[in-house]
Amino acid sequence: MLFMPDGSCHDTKHATERRPSSTPRSLRSLADLRRAGLIDDEAPLQAVAAQYAIAIPPAMQALITDRHDPIGLQVIPDPAEMITAPYENVDPIGDDALSPVPGIVHRYPDRALLKPLLICPVYCRFCFRREHVGPDGGVLSEEQLRIALDWLAGHPQIREVILTGGDPLMLSPRRLSFIINELNNIPHIDIIRIHSRVPVADPALVTQAMLDALETDKAMFLVLHTNNVKELTDLAALSIQSFQRRGIPVLSQTVLLRGVNDSAEALEALYRRILRLRVKPYYLHQLDAAPGTARFRVPVEEGRAILHALRGRISGLAWPTYVIDIPGGYGKVPVDPDYLESDGSVRDINGHRHILSGEALP
Repeated sequence: MLFMPDGSCHDTKHATERRPSSTPRSLRSLADLRRAGLIDDEAPLQAVAAQYAIAIPPAMQALITDRHDPIGLQVIPDPAEMITAPYENVDPIGDDALSPVPGIVHRYPDRALLKPLLICPVYCRFCFRREHVGPDGGVLSEEQLRIALDWLAGHPQIREVILTGGDPLMLSPRRLSFIINELNNIPHIDIIRIHSRVPVADPALVTQAMLDALETDKAMFLVLHTNNVKELTDLAALSIQSFQRRGIPVLSQTVLLRGVNDSAEALEALYRRILRLRVKPYYLHQLDAAPGTARFRVPVEEGRAILHALRGRISGLAWPTYVIDIPGGYGKVPVDPDYLESDGSVRDINGHRHILSGEALP
């Protein structure tokens, strides 16, 4: 159940999904996947389905040409998800350890995460919160949400709140509006950031009521999660534009994934398309080591080499910061390729060294 600010409650499914009944539904079970031709046999995936949620919205299903293509790999369950590598962890970036009250993660001094729910439009097979997200999980009760909001109000060092989850745009407009209004009334909060997959993964969920719920006097940013150029369809573009027309700047973040975007060509196509949509690439994430995700892992040095190959091929406007979230909750650090040498020289995009004239470099 989803509890509303007025004390009423609604079934989570109906409160979070606003798709007309006549349109296609998300695939949510192995039987759904088999009927759609995305898997041949349910038996090898029974253990996976019992442990990790499944959801493939119609917009993403329409993009899958093969279960091993860049979209299919992201969303179709695989038996390898039951294999946990020695370095993998159920809480790879320390969310649980840094949660002072339910729904809050406080990792950096001046900002905090607010996770009002752990429901998503699509359950990515590489998700670092895959142990927690699901259609029945993590919806804060009215009391829990009040405690979380009071915690934010009681910590004046918090200048920025990141709404995440799960996906905050899966909330009903009424619930979303309540949260935004509450944050709007906390004087020391300057920025509200929303992290979402909805505009790309399930653009049909973006409604006028949702957009109206985002009205605020604060600076608001929308950060999309998109990993492959195929995801940025014409419908996704229209969805993104609806936020931009409300004056909400849109950024993007991407996870570096084996078979999905692990080449300079794939990232170049993605970032060119993102920039054409007036979206600023923000982070390229090294994959967080959640259980059963090793098949997606690209070593950091390979990621650095891919970015090095991109330097000079795409506009600086399209250049993301390549980051790794240090396991244990120590935060993100950049691991971009280096161009400054220890002797003070710099390498150009072709690898040639140049001695800088003028004032010595520190």
